[in-house]
Amino acid sequence: MAFRHPADSGDRGQSGRFAKLAELASNFTSSAAFSVLCVALVAGFVVVHLLHLSNEWQHLVGDSIGAVSLLLLALLKNSERRAEHAIQRKLDAIAAALLEQQEGKQGDAHEDLESAIRMEEL
Repeated sequence: MAFRHPADSGDRGQSGRFAKLAELASNFTSSAAFSVLCVALVAGFVVVHLLHLSNEWQHLVGDSIGAVSLLLLALLKNSERRAEHAIQRKLDAIAAALLEQQEGKQGDAHEDLESAIRMEEL
């Protein structure tokens, strides 16, 4: 099994189920609701230790915080890779358009540049 960079999947214009899930998760983790959830987990951790509850409770709260941290790390890495790919795609499109312009040719680079920087949305 060969592991490939997610940006090399070939479907640049289409996003799969994982990409959609990652986008939804990214939106949720940047919301106020997720911040409240994190504060509640930390408050639970403090309360469990202050009340000297059994080790099972301490492990449950600690494991919950660890799981959320691991998921956030994976989400952060995924977001970093997607941003890196988007920047590289834009730089490639700019370079190709400039090269076409310098050579005096008309090609697809201008349309690719418009697509990469999403000029149609402006």
